[in-house]
Amino acid sequence: MILIIASREFRTLFLSPMAWTILAILQFILAFLFLTQVEAFTELQPKLASIEGAPGLTDIIVPPLFGNAGIILLLVTPLLTMRLICEERRNKTLSLLLSAPVSNIDIILGKYLGILGLMLLIIALITLMPLSLLYGAELDLGKLFANILGLLLLVTAFTATGLFMSCIAGHPTVAAMGTFGMLLLLWILDWSAVGATGRSPLQYLSILRHFQNIQSGLISTVDVSYFLLFTATFIALSIRSLDNDRLQK
Repeated sequence: MILIIASREFRTLFLSPMAWTILAILQFILAFLFLTQVEAFTELQPKLASIEGAPGLTDIIVPPLFGNAGIILLLVTPLLTMRLICEERRNKTLSLLLSAPVSNIDIILGKYLGILGLMLLIIALITLMPLSLLYGAELDLGKLFANILGLLLLVTAFTATGLFMSCIAGHPTVAAMGTFGMLLLLWILDWSAVGATGRSPLQYLSILRHFQNIQSGLISTVDVSYFLLFTATFIALSIRSLDNDRLQK
C-alpha cells in the first residue's frame, strides 16, 4: 500500500507543469554553475600543477556543485511538499483518505516516498554532470560518493520537514513558508558560533555543518545518525499529526 500511494504521488507530480518546470530550471542553473567551475579549473590548472598538494579536479568542481544544489533544493523543497496533506484537507479528500482501510503510517510514508522519488531523480541528474568528466579526466570517486550521500541525506531531511509542515498547516502557502523558515534557521544555526572557541551546541544542531562534514569526505556515524534521526523524528511527528486528524473525523 505504501508503494501504491508513493507511485500515485510521484505520477501526480508530473501531471502538472510544476515538476517539469522545477527540473528544467534546476538543470539549467546547476549546469551553468558546473560549467563555470570547469572553466575556472581550466584556467587555474597551470598554476595548480606547480603547487604541491594543490586541490584537484574533484575538489574544485564536485563540492561546490553539490553545495549549490543543497541551497537550491532548500528553496525548492517547500514548493514540492506544501500540498502533500494541505491540498487533501482543502479539497475535502482527506476525510475519504482517512476513512479508507489504510493506516496513517502507509499514508505518510507513501507521500514521503513519492516526493523523495523526485528528489532522487534530481540527484541522479546532478550526478551525471561530474561523471561526464570521466571521458577526459580522473575523478576522486570516493569524494564524489560522499557528496552524493550528503545531498541524499540532506533532501531526506528537507522532505520530512516539508511533509510535517504540510500536516499541521491549514494552507499550502503557509506550509511552504513554514518549511522554508525552519530549514533556513537550521541552515544558518551555527553562524552565531563563528569565531567562538570550542564546540558550540548550535553546531551539533546545524544541518549545514553535518552536510559539510560529509561533503569533505569524512563520513562519520555522528553526521549520518543526525540526518537519520532528524528524518525519523519529523516523519513520526507527521504520523502523530495525522492520527489527530483521524480522531477528529
